[in-house]
Amino acid sequence: MTVIGGTGALGAGLALRLAEAGVPVVIGSRDHDRARQAAARVESGAAARVCRGMPNGPAAEASEVVFLCVPFRSQSETLTNLRNHLREGQLLVDATVPLAAAVSGRATRTLGVWQGSAAEQAAEMVPDGVRVVAALHTVNAPALRDLSQTLDEDVLVCGDRRADKARATALIELVPGLRCVDAGRLEMARIAESLTALLIGVNARYKTHAGIKVTGLTDRPW
Repeated sequence: MTVIGGTGALGAGLALRLAEAGVPVVIGSRDHDRARQAAARVESGAAARVCRGMPNGPAAEASEVVFLCVPFRSQSETLTNLRNHLREGQLLVDATVPLAAAVSGRATRTLGVWQGSAAEQAAEMVPDGVRVVAALHTVNAPALRDLSQTLDEDVLVCGDRRADKARATALIELVPGLRCVDAGRLEMARIAESLTALLIGVNARYKTHAGIKVTGLTDRPW
């Protein structure tokens, strides 16, 4: 499994939690040294020492499932640079949120994206045959990075093919305390992404690390 943007808060936390669960992880970054340093931090913190750091291109080539955890201002450039590295059959799990902070605005506001959402923009940019789902927008990065924190929240997963969502879910639910919920087609990502801005405001007001929980579901929504 590859995390592009694994040197950032969300990506580093995801890499750490999945490595702790025994998943071989590749961290991708534009800067090879930063990627290796991030991988070393994961290996020092996780019980399972199974993390490598690479430049984004080779990192994207290394796994069948690639998580994209970059800021919105970097999403388009990153995907453009990955066009010759992503291949048919891969799954891209996009966690990008178009926060207004990308253009020096407030993190509690979102930007309008012509395609409707950052995930739909990603789907337009990847090579043919690369599937895209959206997930992880509401997972709190500081809590994810702290293995002493017990997670108990839901992850909204959006995508146009149920098989793709199930594939992403199989990895995400290896993190104890995360439960995936099928949130519908990829176009629903515009709603899931906006929840990040809402939760940033909630967390600032209550000085906490809130997530979301969908009630009334069976124990195994999938």
